[in-house]
Amino acid sequence: INNKPFDDLIPYLDLVAVSIASDIVPLTGENRVMAYYGLKQLNNSPRMGLGKIIKESEVKKEMSIEDVVFKIGPRINAAGRMESGRRAVELLVSEDGVLASVISKEIDNNNKDRRSVDRMITTEALRMISSGQRQANSRTTVLYNPEWHKGVIGIVASRLIETHYRPTVILTESNGFATGSARSVVGYDLYQAIESCSDLLESFGGHMFAAGLTLKKENVPAFIDKFEEYVSRTISDDQLTPRVDVDIEIEFDEITDKFYNILKQFQPFGPQNMSPVFVTRNVSDTGKGRNVGSAGEHLKLDLCSETTGTTSFSAIAFGHGDRWDMIKDGKAIDIAYTLEINEFRGTRNIQLNIKDIKPCNSKE
Repeated sequence: INNKPFDDLIPYLDLVAVSIASDIVPLTGENRVMAYYGLKQLNNSPRMGLGKIIKESEVKKEMSIEDVVFKIGPRINAAGRMESGRRAVELLVSEDGVLASVISKEIDNNNKDRRSVDRMITTEALRMISSGQRQANSRTTVLYNPEWHKGVIGIVASRLIETHYRPTVILTESNGFATGSARSVVGYDLYQAIESCSDLLESFGGHMFAAGLTLKKENVPAFIDKFEEYVSRTISDDQLTPRVDVDIEIEFDEITDKFYNILKQFQPFGPQNMSPVFVTRNVSDTGKGRNVGSAGEHLKLDLCSETTGTTSFSAIAFGHGDRWDMIKDGKAIDIAYTLEINEFRGTRNIQLNIKDIKPCNSKE
């Protein structure tokens, strides 16, 4: 690569962008520059395989880092999770349009299977928690089921943290051993907690926020107790409380096309260069709000400001379906959110992506 002319390397920038986004690395310095130009390559002239994946993912707008994280990366990973990662490699290097189409459809089916399995296991895991397998005052979640699919347990661990915010380990059986994936909460060193149990482990590795581990099945109960004991001693109450870091408070009438276009200049957003989070107080639903999602787990809202009057915005609140009673009947709320473009039937509008909702003037 060092001896290649720079222009010969440009076609590889789409792969660079996918790698940077999927590995969730800091989007600062060189990473941000390469991600920026990689997205241009991905949107304008992607390699054959990535172009086919984009088509399967049905991204109808300009590809963003977020699209890569949630739509492209998971499809590439699904091949290895459910069958063989070799097919993903074959797709990414393919210059045969017919072959690339076949493999991209296979991988899309892998991703559908992965989503189905991860939903099923997440439901089972939540049922285990609610049935009291772990005490309510536990500061960790460690669950073991030898039947769970090894390829999705890391995803399940991340999902459980969304509802039970504490360091989480999900274990299954593989080759006669218990093997697992662990995920942490913001600011807590999970690797040290796993390392404290090393006498019970056959192997482990990872970093502050995520780890993998293998142990003998008979050591699982002792690991659960020792992991809980260490975390209980070393984690703070603040670290067990989900937090939304807010950048600035604004009013709805400040959100204009010009404002959004200026905001876009800070893209691509990602770790250490996150999309700004805004707060607007004393807003309410216009009457169009409703629960959405297969189980009503999300909210689709149409919000107006009591302060600025006529200005209103559509909003989506993923995972906040249980807040509907707080919002319905025009109740006033305070919201924390990021801004994005929603495209529907050829019309593009600024939409609020809600991160948190509180009753108006709540001191929480």
